[in-house]
Amino acid sequence: MEEWELDFQWLRVRHFVKKTLGRTDLPDLNAILFLIGVQELGFVKRAFTKEEKQDLMHIAVCSLLSQDGYYEFAGRDADNWPHWKPSKIMRVEGVKEQEKLLKIKVIEYFSQMEMEEPEINDN
Repeated sequence: MEEWELDFQWLRVRHFVKKTLGRTDLPDLNAILFLIGVQELGFVKRAFTKEEKQDLMHIAVCSLLSQDGYYEFAGRDADNWPHWKPSKIMRVEGVKEQEKLLKIKVIEYFSQMEMEEPEINDN
């Protein structure tokens, strides 16, 4: 994916999330990872602790990167939280490259949602 296309698609996802949540500001990568984590968790609590919020972002990262074989789903614990185990070494180095990979995976995640829910295309 070329840089301009990544920027365009990433901005498109951010605007979709902003509109869907009725926010006034565009969400950043961490906010979107948190939302994906909640989606992957499968249930919502009234409030999440700071540690649970970090765990939710970790769930999102593992889920997104599992599509490329970096993580493998290991099951759910007694509280029904999903757990993942590393399955191959990640060769992406540097924060910027890791962030770029995550943005690409988030774009793919939302593109998959588009195929399942056509109303996402409505702007």
